[in-house]
Amino acid sequence: MVMVDTGAVRLHVQRIGPREGRPATATVVLVHGLLTDSLASYYFTVAPAFAAAGLDVVMYDLRGHGRSERPAEGYTVEHNIDDLEALLDRLALTGPVHLVGNSFGGTIAFGFAARCPERTASVSLIESEPATAAWAEKLGDILDRVVTQLAHNEPDAIAWINTHRGHNTARLAKGAARLARDTTLGRDIPASRVLTAGQIAAVRCPVLGLYGGDSDLAELAPWLASTLPDCRTVVIPGHEHSVLVEDSGTVGRHILARVEEAGRTAGRVAAEVAG
Repeated sequence: MVMVDTGAVRLHVQRIGPREGRPATATVVLVHGLLTDSLASYYFTVAPAFAAAGLDVVMYDLRGHGRSERPAEGYTVEHNIDDLEALLDRLALTGPVHLVGNSFGGTIAFGFAARCPERTASVSLIESEPATAAWAEKLGDILDRVVTQLAHNEPDAIAWINTHRGHNTARLAKGAARLARDTTLGRDIPASRVLTAGQIAAVRCPVLGLYGGDSDLAELAPWLASTLPDCRTVVIPGHEHSVLVEDSGTVGRHILARVEEAGRTAGRVAAEVAG
Protein backbone atom coordinates (compact mmCIF):
# COMPACT_ATOMS: atom_id res chain seq x y z
CA MET A 1 0.00 0.00 0.00
CA VAL A 2 1.28 3.48 -0.92
CA MET A 3 -0.04 6.71 0.58
CA VAL A 4 0.58 9.87 -1.46
CA ASP A 5 0.28 13.27 0.20
CA THR A 6 -1.13 15.74 -2.34
CA GLY A 7 -0.76 18.67 0.04
CA ALA A 8 -4.51 18.70 0.68
CA VAL A 9 -5.23 15.04 1.44
CA ARG A 10 -3.43 11.70 1.72
CA LEU A 11 -4.56 9.29 -1.00
CA HIS A 12 -4.20 5.52 -1.10
CA VAL A 13 -2.62 4.55 -4.43
CA GLN A 14 -1.97 1.22 -6.13
CA ARG A 15 0.11 0.93 -9.28
CA ILE A 16 0.76 -2.10 -11.46
CA GLY A 17 2.67 -2.33 -14.71
CA PRO A 18 3.61 -4.73 -17.49
CA ARG A 19 5.01 -8.09 -16.50
CA GLU A 20 8.71 -8.93 -16.41
CA GLY A 21 9.75 -5.29 -16.23
CA ARG A 22 8.72 -4.47 -19.78
CA PRO A 23 8.42 -0.73 -20.47
CA ALA A 24 4.88 0.59 -20.42
CA THR A 25 3.37 1.82 -23.66
CA ALA A 26 1.16 4.40 -21.90
CA THR A 27 -0.31 5.28 -18.50
CA VAL A 28 -3.95 4.75 -17.63
CA VAL A 29 -5.46 6.27 -14.47
CA LEU A 30 -8.57 4.61 -13.05
CA VAL A 31 -11.06 6.72 -11.07
CA HIS A 32 -13.82 4.96 -9.11
CA GLY A 33 -17.33 5.99 -8.07
CA LEU A 34 -19.09 7.27 -4.95
CA LEU A 35 -19.82 5.97 -1.46
CA THR A 36 -19.60 2.17 -1.69
CA ASP A 37 -16.86 2.16 -4.33
CA SER A 38 -13.06 2.10 -4.11
CA LEU A 39 -10.07 1.25 -6.26
CA ALA A 40 -10.86 -2.42 -5.55
CA SER A 41 -13.56 -2.31 -8.24
CA TYR A 42 -10.73 -1.92 -10.77
CA TYR A 43 -8.10 -4.02 -9.02
CA PHE A 44 -10.29 -7.12 -9.30
CA THR A 45 -11.68 -6.41 -12.78
CA VAL A 46 -9.90 -4.59 -15.61
CA ALA A 47 -6.61 -3.45 -14.05
CA PRO A 48 -4.70 -6.75 -14.42
CA ALA A 49 -5.70 -7.03 -18.09
CA PHE A 50 -4.58 -3.45 -18.74
CA ALA A 51 -1.18 -4.15 -17.16
CA ALA A 52 -0.85 -7.39 -19.15
CA ALA A 53 -1.52 -5.37 -22.30
CA GLY A 54 1.52 -3.20 -21.56
CA LEU A 55 -0.02 -0.27 -19.71
CA ASP A 56 1.18 1.46 -16.55
CA VAL A 57 -1.98 1.30 -14.39
CA VAL A 58 -2.59 3.82 -11.61
CA MET A 59 -5.54 3.36 -9.22
CA TYR A 60 -6.39 5.45 -6.18
CA ASP A 61 -9.11 5.80 -3.57
CA LEU A 62 -10.95 9.12 -3.78
CA ARG A 63 -10.80 11.34 -0.72
CA GLY A 64 -13.02 9.90 1.99
CA HIS A 65 -13.15 6.48 0.32
CA GLY A 66 -11.30 3.22 0.84
CA ARG A 67 -8.02 3.77 2.66
CA SER A 68 -7.61 7.43 1.69
CA GLU A 69 -7.84 10.21 4.24
CA ARG A 70 -11.37 11.36 5.13
CA PRO A 71 -11.52 15.15 5.58
CA ALA A 72 -14.71 16.55 7.06
CA GLU A 73 -15.36 18.76 4.02
CA GLY A 74 -14.24 19.42 0.47
CA TYR A 75 -16.03 16.88 -1.75
CA THR A 76 -17.06 18.87 -4.82
CA VAL A 77 -16.06 17.76 -8.29
CA GLU A 78 -13.50 20.56 -8.29
CA HIS A 79 -11.88 19.26 -5.08
CA ASN A 80 -11.62 15.82 -6.65
CA ILE A 81 -10.13 17.22 -9.86
CA ASP A 82 -7.61 19.12 -7.73
CA ASP A 83 -6.71 15.83 -6.03
CA LEU A 84 -6.22 14.07 -9.37
CA GLU A 85 -4.07 16.87 -10.75
CA ALA A 86 -1.92 16.95 -7.60
CA LEU A 87 -1.60 13.16 -7.60
CA LEU A 88 -0.28 13.14 -11.15
CA ASP A 89 2.21 15.83 -10.15
CA ARG A 90 3.40 13.80 -7.12
CA LEU A 91 3.79 10.72 -9.32
CA ALA A 92 5.71 12.78 -11.90
CA LEU A 93 3.17 11.92 -14.60
CA THR A 94 3.51 15.12 -16.58
CA GLY A 95 2.65 13.72 -20.01
CA PRO A 96 -0.86 12.93 -21.26
CA VAL A 97 -2.56 10.02 -19.47
CA HIS A 98 -5.57 7.94 -20.40
CA LEU A 99 -8.37 8.43 -17.86
CA VAL A 100 -11.01 5.82 -17.05
CA GLY A 101 -13.87 6.80 -14.76
CA ASN A 102 -16.72 4.71 -13.38
CA SER A 103 -19.91 6.59 -12.41
CA PHE A 104 -18.85 9.68 -10.38
CA GLY A 105 -15.25 8.86 -11.29
CA GLY A 106 -16.10 9.53 -14.92
CA THR A 107 -17.48 12.94 -14.01
CA ILE A 108 -14.15 13.72 -12.33
CA ALA A 109 -12.19 12.37 -15.32
CA PHE A 110 -14.19 14.43 -17.81
CA GLY A 111 -13.81 17.54 -15.66
CA PHE A 112 -10.06 16.98 -15.59
CA ALA A 113 -10.00 16.68 -19.39
CA ALA A 114 -11.88 19.98 -19.67
CA ARG A 115 -9.46 21.70 -17.28
CA CYS A 116 -6.21 20.08 -18.43
CA PRO A 117 -6.52 19.04 -22.09
CA GLU A 118 -2.75 18.95 -22.50
CA ARG A 119 -2.51 16.25 -19.81
CA THR A 120 -5.33 14.05 -21.15
CA ALA A 121 -4.74 11.44 -23.86
CA SER A 122 -8.27 9.99 -23.76
CA VAL A 123 -11.27 9.60 -21.47
CA SER A 124 -13.35 6.44 -21.03
CA LEU A 125 -16.63 6.94 -19.18
CA ILE A 126 -18.30 3.87 -17.65
CA GLU A 127 -21.91 4.59 -16.71
CA SER A 128 -21.02 8.24 -16.34
CA GLU A 129 -21.63 11.73 -17.65
CA PRO A 130 -20.12 15.25 -17.49
CA ALA A 131 -21.13 17.57 -14.66
CA THR A 132 -24.18 19.44 -15.98
CA ALA A 133 -27.03 21.20 -14.19
CA ALA A 134 -29.21 18.11 -14.75
CA TRP A 135 -26.46 15.90 -13.32
CA ALA A 136 -26.18 18.09 -10.20
CA GLU A 137 -29.94 17.94 -9.61
CA LYS A 138 -29.98 14.17 -10.03
CA LEU A 139 -27.02 13.66 -7.68
CA GLY A 140 -28.66 15.98 -5.16
CA ASP A 141 -31.78 13.79 -5.11
CA ILE A 142 -29.76 10.59 -4.80
CA LEU A 143 -27.53 11.91 -2.02
CA ASP A 144 -30.51 13.34 -0.15
CA ARG A 145 -32.02 9.86 -0.08
CA VAL A 146 -28.72 8.37 1.07
CA VAL A 147 -28.38 10.86 3.91
CA THR A 148 -32.04 10.61 4.94
CA GLN A 149 -32.69 6.90 4.56
CA LEU A 150 -29.24 5.45 5.20
CA ALA A 151 -27.18 7.77 7.35
CA HIS A 152 -30.04 8.98 9.57
CA ASN A 153 -31.85 5.63 9.83
CA GLU A 154 -28.79 3.42 9.71
CA PRO A 155 -29.80 0.39 11.84
CA ASP A 156 -33.06 -0.25 9.97
CA ALA A 157 -31.49 0.50 6.57
CA ILE A 158 -28.50 -1.79 7.15
CA ALA A 159 -30.76 -4.58 8.46
CA TRP A 160 -32.91 -4.39 5.32
CA ILE A 161 -29.86 -4.37 3.02
CA ASN A 162 -28.33 -7.33 4.87
CA THR A 163 -31.54 -9.33 4.45
CA HIS A 164 -32.23 -8.46 0.83
CA ARG A 165 -28.78 -7.74 -0.65
CA GLY A 166 -26.35 -9.76 1.46
CA HIS A 167 -23.67 -9.19 4.08
CA ASN A 168 -21.02 -7.72 1.79
CA THR A 169 -23.41 -5.09 0.38
CA ALA A 170 -24.51 -4.27 3.94
CA ARG A 171 -20.88 -3.80 4.98
CA LEU A 172 -20.28 -1.40 2.08
CA ALA A 173 -23.50 0.46 2.87
CA LYS A 174 -22.41 0.89 6.47
CA GLY A 175 -19.20 2.56 5.28
CA ALA A 176 -21.21 4.77 2.92
CA ALA A 177 -23.47 5.79 5.80
CA ARG A 178 -20.47 6.90 7.86
CA LEU A 179 -19.10 8.92 4.94
CA ALA A 180 -22.46 10.61 4.35
CA ARG A 181 -23.00 11.25 8.05
CA ASP A 182 -19.51 12.47 9.00
CA THR A 183 -18.68 14.71 6.02
CA THR A 184 -20.19 17.42 3.83
CA LEU A 185 -20.18 15.14 0.77
CA GLY A 186 -23.98 15.12 0.51
CA ARG A 187 -24.06 18.92 0.27
CA ASP A 188 -20.83 19.47 -1.63
CA ILE A 189 -21.39 17.31 -4.71
CA PRO A 190 -24.72 18.86 -5.81
CA ALA A 191 -23.13 22.30 -5.27
CA SER A 192 -20.23 21.50 -7.63
CA ARG A 193 -19.44 23.88 -10.48
CA VAL A 194 -21.04 22.47 -13.64
CA LEU A 195 -19.76 22.63 -17.20
CA THR A 196 -21.39 24.72 -19.90
CA ALA A 197 -22.36 23.21 -23.24
CA GLY A 198 -19.40 25.00 -24.79
CA GLN A 199 -16.95 23.61 -22.24
CA ILE A 200 -18.21 20.08 -22.83
CA ALA A 201 -17.99 20.37 -26.61
CA ALA A 202 -14.46 21.78 -26.28
CA VAL A 203 -13.12 18.46 -24.95
CA ARG A 204 -11.36 17.25 -28.08
CA CYS A 205 -9.47 14.19 -26.89
CA PRO A 206 -10.86 10.75 -27.81
CA VAL A 207 -13.80 9.85 -25.55
CA LEU A 208 -15.46 6.47 -25.03
CA GLY A 209 -18.84 6.12 -23.34
CA LEU A 210 -19.80 2.67 -22.04
CA TYR A 211 -23.31 2.05 -20.73
CA GLY A 212 -25.40 -0.88 -19.56
CA GLY A 213 -28.32 -1.50 -21.90
CA ASP A 214 -30.77 -1.62 -18.97
CA SER A 215 -29.36 1.49 -17.29
CA ASP A 216 -31.11 4.85 -17.24
CA LEU A 217 -27.82 6.40 -18.37
CA ALA A 218 -27.88 4.53 -21.69
CA GLU A 219 -30.09 7.29 -23.09
CA LEU A 220 -27.08 9.63 -22.80
CA ALA A 221 -25.11 7.76 -25.45
CA PRO A 222 -26.57 9.56 -28.51
CA TRP A 223 -26.21 12.98 -26.86
CA LEU A 224 -22.60 12.33 -25.89
CA ALA A 225 -21.69 11.09 -29.37
CA SER A 226 -23.32 14.08 -31.05
CA THR A 227 -21.83 16.65 -28.65
CA LEU A 228 -18.16 15.69 -28.62
CA PRO A 229 -15.90 15.95 -31.68
CA ASP A 230 -14.22 12.55 -31.13
CA CYS A 231 -16.56 10.25 -29.23
CA ARG A 232 -17.60 6.64 -29.54
CA THR A 233 -20.33 5.05 -27.41
CA VAL A 234 -21.10 1.41 -26.65
CA VAL A 235 -24.26 0.06 -25.01
CA ILE A 236 -23.79 -3.39 -23.48
CA PRO A 237 -27.10 -5.31 -23.39
CA GLY A 238 -28.38 -7.01 -20.27
CA HIS A 239 -26.59 -4.84 -17.71
CA GLU A 240 -27.41 -1.88 -15.49
CA HIS A 241 -25.14 0.48 -13.52
CA SER A 242 -22.78 -2.30 -12.35
CA VAL A 243 -21.60 -3.19 -15.85
CA LEU A 244 -17.92 -2.72 -14.88
CA VAL A 245 -18.13 -5.57 -12.37
CA GLU A 246 -20.71 -7.69 -14.19
CA ASP A 247 -19.01 -7.69 -17.60
CA SER A 248 -15.46 -6.50 -16.98
CA GLY A 249 -14.14 -8.46 -19.97
CA THR A 250 -16.27 -6.54 -22.48
CA VAL A 251 -15.68 -3.23 -20.73
CA GLY A 252 -11.93 -3.80 -20.64
CA ARG A 253 -11.68 -4.81 -24.31
CA HIS A 254 -13.49 -1.66 -25.47
CA ILE A 255 -11.31 0.60 -23.30
CA LEU A 256 -8.08 -1.06 -24.44
CA ALA A 257 -9.10 -0.68 -28.08
CA ARG A 258 -9.86 3.02 -27.55
CA VAL A 259 -6.57 3.60 -25.69
CA GLU A 260 -4.58 1.86 -28.41
CA GLU A 261 -6.39 3.79 -31.14
CA ALA A 262 -5.77 7.09 -29.36
CA GLY A 263 -2.10 6.20 -29.03
CA ARG A 264 -1.75 5.44 -32.74
CA THR A 265 -3.51 8.70 -33.65
CA ALA A 266 -1.29 10.73 -31.33
CA GLY A 267 1.82 9.06 -32.77
CA ARG A 268 0.72 9.77 -36.34
CA VAL A 269 0.02 13.44 -35.53
CA ALA A 270 3.39 13.79 -33.79
CA ALA A 271 5.16 12.29 -36.81
CA GLU A 272 3.36 14.66 -39.17
CA VAL A 273 4.32 17.66 -37.03
CA ALA A 274 7.92 16.51 -36.83
CA GLY A 275 8.04 15.85 -40.57
